[in-house]
Amino acid sequence: MRVAWLAALAATVLPMPALASGVIDNVNGIALDAQGKVVRFGALLIDDEGKVEKLLPGRYQEPTPPRRKKRKDDAPAPKRLDFKLDAGGKTLIPGLIDAHGHVMGLGLSLVTLDLSDTRSLAEAQAKIRAYAAANTGRKWIIGTGWNQEQWGLGRFPTAAELDAAVSDIPVWLERVDGHAGWANSLALKAAGVTATTKAPSGGRIEGGVLVDKAMDLMARVVPPPAPKDRDIALEKAQQALLAAGVTAIADMGTGIEDWQAFRRSADRGALRVRIMAYARGLENMVLIAGPEPTPWLYDDHLRMGGVKLVLDGTLGSRGAWLKADYADAPGQKGSPMIPSTQLRNVMSRASMDNFQIAVHAIGDAANSEVLDAITELAETYKGDRRWRVEHAQIVSPGDLPRFGQFGIVASMQPIHAASDWRMATARLGEARLKGAYAWKSMLDNRVPLAFGSDAPVESPNPFPGIAAAMSREDAKGEPPGGWMPEQRIGFEAALDAFTRQAAYAGFAEKRFGSLIPGQRADFLLIDRDISISRPADIRATGVMETWIGGKRVYVKGQGEVLR
Repeated sequence: MRVAWLAALAATVLPMPALASGVIDNVNGIALDAQGKVVRFGALLIDDEGKVEKLLPGRYQEPTPPRRKKRKDDAPAPKRLDFKLDAGGKTLIPGLIDAHGHVMGLGLSLVTLDLSDTRSLAEAQAKIRAYAAANTGRKWIIGTGWNQEQWGLGRFPTAAELDAAVSDIPVWLERVDGHAGWANSLALKAAGVTATTKAPSGGRIEGGVLVDKAMDLMARVVPPPAPKDRDIALEKAQQALLAAGVTAIADMGTGIEDWQAFRRSADRGALRVRIMAYARGLENMVLIAGPEPTPWLYDDHLRMGGVKLVLDGTLGSRGAWLKADYADAPGQKGSPMIPSTQLRNVMSRASMDNFQIAVHAIGDAANSEVLDAITELAETYKGDRRWRVEHAQIVSPGDLPRFGQFGIVASMQPIHAASDWRMATARLGEARLKGAYAWKSMLDNRVPLAFGSDAPVESPNPFPGIAAAMSREDAKGEPPGGWMPEQRIGFEAALDAFTRQAAYAGFAEKRFGSLIPGQRADFLLIDRDISISRPADIRATGVMETWIGGKRVYVKGQGEVLR
């Protein structure tokens, strides 16, 4: 059944054609030069290696061969193109790059129980109950996406409340941010968690919810996805990414099982999205890549170049490590998930073998700690390291200029501000938010700014992220005028962060990201000119076609469309 399902999924996407030279003509072309400035063009020439040959300022003119008889010293006749597409004036932009996502997490969220659309505890319980009834015979129920803030609950749900939905088999449901999990009584029993169980360092247990490092207690007993399930999930993730216009993604936290799924897909010619993989910790780094980063594989579709470390949790689960207590939970300020000395040792160990370091840091204490560690290590590990801080959400104003040192990349997700602004204000209070989600400040301090989605925490669709970066408003246009509007950025900077800078953050800027001649021809045809659209209209942008390496891999209406 799984094999048949995977075959059916693969059949819903366009086959990968052979490489061919061609032209995409009659376009409203928007690209970026080497400095991140917008350039306009009317046609895109693609060479027979799937790379950009030239951007033409106007329509393509078919070359005409000389009329006279050819002489020995004549230049060769103009090359005939293999294909020509008249785009009918549609807007063409570079393929968008997600600088921080979770490919397998996205795929698994699309094939397991997803609670991200539930708006109350009762609605979630009903959906869990219905899922269990429709999937009898399972040994566990696994799912993701719940958010107590979205439910207006004001607290974590309890094991008893999950038992009220399903009590006869173990249930384990990860929170939307992946930093907490909700278990029913049978799942807690299977993990050996009781009322007297002490949470490990860097974790917390609140009734039926295990936060951050405490989730490891459940990970020991929850059955992992089988390889065929991972293959199905990867195909689902690719469909969602291609329909959203994402042609490349930095996979933050790649495990050996994920890497094997990526390789299986690439071996059968089914890996279309480019994946810049960052290993989940040192163990996976060594298992996957060995003594040094891998080369680019499969025509620049896959590379393991770095390691992802998680220093703290999230605001939603109050696991983000703060310098002072949470305003809405006195006595709590989160905690580091990696002790200070260990953090430096792990970063040093990876740097010795030239792996790039990417550290998850959300709270102001966590960001300060990462900056301190980079400052110390940069004295030893010189050169173009491109240290990455993932999220960089709550930063002390005094620490913002420090991001401009040592080539640090701020890898941020603008859609989080649109989703989090009410919660962040409640968690910290307005006085402590001066350095929160501070995109403009990062640019002012000459910090390379790379944007992503954190999918499946948020939708992989990058257009709402571009809109949020420009407006600081959510999908309802709130708050009017934007939350902390001084941190808004312009269209050019937002597009740059989702293309050229996202490629730069993964050491890929010479290969793809900007449609500069010589780069891979990864681009989109979209339904509007986003350079002159209001942010609210950019949110609704539709992707008509997605091309990767000069090959058309998605057409709206053919295959599964992202909703």
